Amino acid sequence: MVQGTASGVGKSLLVAGLCRLLARSGVRVAPFKPQNMSNAAAACPGGGEIGRAQALQAFACGLEPSVDMNPVLVKPEADHTAQLIVSGEVRGKLDAARFREDREPLLPEVVAAFERLAGLYDFIVVEGAGSPAEPNLRAGDIANMGFAREVSVPVWLVADIDRGGSFAALLGTVEALAPADRALVEALLVNRFRGEEALLEEAFVWLAGRTGLPVLGAVPYLHDLLLPEEDAPYAFMDGQAGGATGDPPLRVAGVHYPRAANIADIDPLVADPAVEFAWLQDPGKLAGFDLLILPGSKAVAADLTWLRERGWVLALERHLRYGGRLLGICGGLQMLGRRILDPHGIEGPAETAGLGWLALETEIQPQKLVRPVSGRASWPEAVEFTGYEIRHGNSEADPALYPFSAQTADGQILGTYVHGLLDRADYRRAVLRHWLSWETSHAEDQDTRWLRDLDRLADTLRDHLELALLENRVSGTA
Repeated sequence: MVQGTASGVGKSLLVAGLCRLLARSGVRVAPFKPQNMSNAAAACPGGGEIGRAQALQAFACGLEPSVDMNPVLVKPEADHTAQLIVSGEVRGKLDAARFREDREPLLPEVVAAFERLAGLYDFIVVEGAGSPAEPNLRAGDIANMGFAREVSVPVWLVADIDRGGSFAALLGTVEALAPADRALVEALLVNRFRGEEALLEEAFVWLAGRTGLPVLGAVPYLHDLLLPEEDAPYAFMDGQAGGATGDPPLRVAGVHYPRAANIADIDPLVADPAVEFAWLQDPGKLAGFDLLILPGSKAVAADLTWLRERGWVLALERHLRYGGRLLGICGGLQMLGRRILDPHGIEGPAETAGLGWLALETEIQPQKLVRPVSGRASWPEAVEFTGYEIRHGNSEADPALYPFSAQTADGQILGTYVHGLLDRADYRRAVLRHWLSWETSHAEDQDTRWLRDLDRLADTLRDHLELALLENRVSGTA
């Protein structure tokens, strides 16, 4: 089990890299995360949803994702409430005030999912959540040491050295653990190191001496690793990303509202070397972009209110006046319609006025729709596509636009419920050519790029970490 000194230290990608390394070696391996808190989700072919990171880890193993790989998914809707997904299905709301009490009864279901996986595969790589050393969260824990102790799984503890203070974080985390939890920690490692590794040797000796634990090494900072992240949209919130080439580049921006969800939809554009991309929160920075994307949202009404309060409506109107295009995906599509009706109070108020640019209304349904979708597109041309839907909202759709739902008469605004719609290169190029009159030479499917980057990550782990513990365990000698 890979646990971290904090959120965002790289646990998800380290697990993906270890899974890829083992799978390439012929090991029947699967990923597992007891509890995930994220609005980045993926639809499983067998039904239900799990965290996007676990779907990527399954891909690294050469597997289809299943709900047993992430039995508890917590999807934040506001500062104090979240939607609770158990075994892929909505179980209700989780209130922050009762977080500890309400999650503890889920441990038997978590363990049952783990045991089902263990019965199918030879090896499981488990990912923790956040940090195991939070004294206020240890009671009733199902995500870190609570789970590790229940199934007696050894733990590797990782810190992000790029943040600074990694050795203090590792030492402090180990010392903060209860003796029974500390006994499960098998090894330590640092992630995202920039520089000469020999400079770390003295610190490794010091840390091993203070903790009595081996230090497996330092994983280098991989600057251009474009694999989907959960906790943040890469480092792209700070400005533009993607080394645009060609004349002229396509300038694309995404609005990152507080409850933005499934932002990996935009990854294929970010990966295109002829695209300049930026995540925006300030509407004053919108000028000059060819395309603006309103991504999915876990709280559409709240994020729409945020847009209005931040001055985004005037910025969007100006963007459209100057010929810019606007794409709404799932929650973004709903925002572009006339109104959002929520008679059951699933996501927000009974009625919310939309931006009114697309001729559609949305009604929020009690039953959540979660499904992979694929087929041959009706628009803009008959090209194969793949994607998935995760939504409570239901809106009318124009079948002539399939897999898109609606478009304005002037063609400037377009909307769809399908996530991952741009992942297939042929369909992405068809949409960009027809809708934006822009041609790209970038013809790589997302899964091709993911596989290449996962192999690169696996090679890096193999070359920079001492993995004898893993090798011995896989061979059955540990």
